[in-house]
Amino acid sequence: MRRLCLALLAALAASAAHADTDTQQAATAVGDKVLQWRRDFHQHPELGNRETRTAKIVADHLKKLGLEVKTGVAHTGVIARLKGGKPGPRLAIRADMDALPVTEEVDLPFASKVRSTYAGQDVGVMHACGHDAHTAILLGVATALAGMRQELPGEVMFIFQPAEEGSPPGEEGGAKLMLQEGLFRDAKPDAVLGLHVFYTLHAGQVGLREGPLLAGSDRFKIRVLGAQTHGAQPWRGVDPIVTAAAIVSQAQTIVSRQLDISKLPAVITFGMFQGGVRYNIIPDKVELEGTVRTFDKDMRDDLFKRLHRTAEGVAAAQGARVELEAPMPGAQNPVTRNDTALTRRLRPSLEKAVGKDNVVDVPPNMVAEDFSYFADEVPGLYFFVGVVPPGQDLATAAPNHSPKFFMDEKALDIGTHAMLQAAVDFLHGGP
Repeated sequence: MRRLCLALLAALAASAAHADTDTQQAATAVGDKVLQWRRDFHQHPELGNRETRTAKIVADHLKKLGLEVKTGVAHTGVIARLKGGKPGPRLAIRADMDALPVTEEVDLPFASKVRSTYAGQDVGVMHACGHDAHTAILLGVATALAGMRQELPGEVMFIFQPAEEGSPPGEEGGAKLMLQEGLFRDAKPDAVLGLHVFYTLHAGQVGLREGPLLAGSDRFKIRVLGAQTHGAQPWRGVDPIVTAAAIVSQAQTIVSRQLDISKLPAVITFGMFQGGVRYNIIPDKVELEGTVRTFDKDMRDDLFKRLHRTAEGVAAAQGARVELEAPMPGAQNPVTRNDTALTRRLRPSLEKAVGKDNVVDVPPNMVAEDFSYFADEVPGLYFFVGVVPPGQDLATAAPNHSPKFFMDEKALDIGTHAMLQAAVDFLHGGP
């Protein structure tokens, strides 16, 4: 009996080692194609709900792999299903396809020269957040898994999502709309995986965290209503610019002086301040818009109560009025939480792919992601893939969303192998 047990253990170890070799070979085999896809998508970026060229390239390749493909999901999304040759679990893997209204300032032979219209303005368009890499990596993973389908247990759903950065004004989109259209209705997965290339890690590293990883996000709008008058006679009116400036200033004390951020961090940021048409006319209205980032529902609710109180109190002191949409309906992303059991189960898979020392624990990050909608439906695992060239000081790296955002393309190999290893181990019941 002891010899039988040892033989079984040896067979399992040999099988696991063989699977590891297979994933490395499979990731390497698709590496050149992943690189080509990424550069093509980078040179031809498309804004949210407008990813028609990207979606066609994705769908055409998935069909060539013999997968079941559905297009036009949440406007331009693509879904594909791969059925393995053996019974097993269902896994979903998601990549986002959209770019940002940012004009590229990186000197690359495949830099974006694309221009488009966003919110009525002529803008440059750039994959300044790395979604070109996400899409290319998932195409590579799909290609590799399709080549193993007869040995794979279970089923994989590949989700190519539009509008992660938000839909154009007046439109719906993104992960939330995909779910509303029935993404998980007929074949709910047992887990969902996602990744993001990120500027806080060097290429070759993967960042991981159990529990809350990315903040929940909300948008807010404040209209400050005054009384218009000549700039030379401010006492004859009510100045909404001065009032709005005071609201912006006082609102910063909500986080710095009123919330207990020793428990969890929070952020309130004003990103838009619009009012006035001429230098010597005090206008009758100013509009403010911004974002709130939190990790806790009670803290979120308390922050918005204090924002209302601050805006109303400051306005009253100036003789002005305010109208608040805080939070704005339909403009929220939940907290992105990594399921503890799934994270602990698949961490060894990431370590096998990139080396144990290259899987690093990361702190909570205040950016937000609508992957959170998927991870609220089923257990989710979301990890970072570093993009900063080895040897470069991380403090000097341009962040995601910057016109100078740069990705060391070694991240493509790392992301492909890490995601492929995690997927194979999950389907086989590993790691």
